[in-house]
Amino acid sequence: MILITGATGFLGSELALQLAKQGKQIRCIKRSSSVIPAVLLPFSQQIQWIDADIMDLFSLEDALAGITQVYHCAAWVSLKQADKMPMINVNVTGTANLVNLCMQNNIRLVHVSSIAAIGLAKPGDLITENHHLDQATETDGYAISKLESEMEVWRGIAEGLDAVIVNPSLIIGAGAGVNGSGQLFETVRKGLKFYTAGSSGFVDVADVAKCMIDLMNSDITAERYVISAENRGYQQITTEIATGFAIKPPAINAKPWMMGLAWRSAAFIAAITRKDPFLDKIAAQSASMNRNYDNSKIKKAIGIEFKPISVSIKEICEELKK
Repeated sequence: MILITGATGFLGSELALQLAKQGKQIRCIKRSSSVIPAVLLPFSQQIQWIDADIMDLFSLEDALAGITQVYHCAAWVSLKQADKMPMINVNVTGTANLVNLCMQNNIRLVHVSSIAAIGLAKPGDLITENHHLDQATETDGYAISKLESEMEVWRGIAEGLDAVIVNPSLIIGAGAGVNGSGQLFETVRKGLKFYTAGSSGFVDVADVAKCMIDLMNSDITAERYVISAENRGYQQITTEIATGFAIKPPAINAKPWMMGLAWRSAAFIAAITRKDPFLDKIAAQSASMNRNYDNSKIKKAIGIEFKPISVSIKEICEELKK
């Protein structure tokens, strides 16, 4: 039987959907307050939902009874400075708990990390699985939490754990709604006037889930894979999104100094309203950086043909217009 953590989230729900459509029996853990995604409701005969917490070893141990494969998608994501240390603790400790139980019960693990845990390449080079984040200089709490979570998986692998790590780039899909990458679509839809000169990797959520399933069902172990379809400039991405919504695309280049003013203003407003900032320092700086990724390793490993990002954007815009 298969266990998924984070199955109520964007990627986890897509993964559960694909597995259910393949006729698999799945167990998904969730918080007692979490809402089961509507797309998974028709599969109640195949998906067993149980309340459990990755920080609670006893509930996690019960959840793993009879399980042979685990997809670990759950993670706390927050921009709030006050959440930094608690987020690192939850993401890392939760992963360590899962790693230890998987080792004890001879369970195969596919762990979802992030490109946030991958370092930078030399200017002009593509970023690969061989690059690693410099923890000594990193200040982004989420990135640190994903790196240290990976280190727990590698520790398990050194001790005999059968596991694979995936590092998805920016995941897009209609299921994101207005959260995560969905914020980009919603911001453009509302009439975004500015674009930035940076670039990054993008990938459709369905392709990430497919890669995870193919890796789980392979003989591959103790490997790390960048999961990214294409490298795109933010100007091109926002222009295509605007075209999908039949509105005017962003036309003003937001220079780095302008982004600096923006994140400082966002921090000031957030301090007053006690809400998440609409832009943080890390995101503002990243928006002007070129971070392009090499996907040749995953393509060679499982022969994946990624959906073109332009097709994904059109599909997402059509879905969001309904």
